[in-house]
Amino acid sequence: MKRLLLAGLLVAGSAQARDVLGVYDRWGAFRDPSPLHCYAISSPEGGAKSGSSRPFVSVNDWPRQGTHGQLHVRLSRARDPRARVTLSIGERRFELVAGDADAWAPDARTDAAIVSAIREGRSLSVETLAKSGRPFADVYPLRGAATAIDAAALGCLPR
Repeated sequence: MKRLLLAGLLVAGSAQARDVLGVYDRWGAFRDPSPLHCYAISSPEGGAKSGSSRPFVSVNDWPRQGTHGQLHVRLSRARDPRARVTLSIGERRFELVAGDADAWAPDARTDAAIVSAIREGRSLSVETLAKSGRPFADVYPLRGAATAIDAAALGCLPR
């Protein structure tokens, strides 16, 4: 299972070389050298639906830009451009800013609140409407997420 997850996560990003910082249950931590950034990443339960992109949720550190703990979600389907995208962890709900198939927190404060909720939660879901108008949700178990987020943050510290 971990090998399949790792293989899927390596394909999720671009084709450049990566350093594997660790795999923690369904979450992996990686460092890309150019431009330097580190991230914790996971794929949803059940993987991608047929005809869809490779969905993921990631928490990213970009040290040269001074960015830490930035959320990025790749949806499993293209969304209706009028639909909201909501990330839910337990009782907490966060409205995301979204493009066609990607979504982000609207600001650094919301990123921090989401990462805090990830550390305390059991699962995360991202819900919206597909272009067809049908609702869908991508669900991510959070076991291992906190450790992967910490490993990614440590991976980008100055050496």
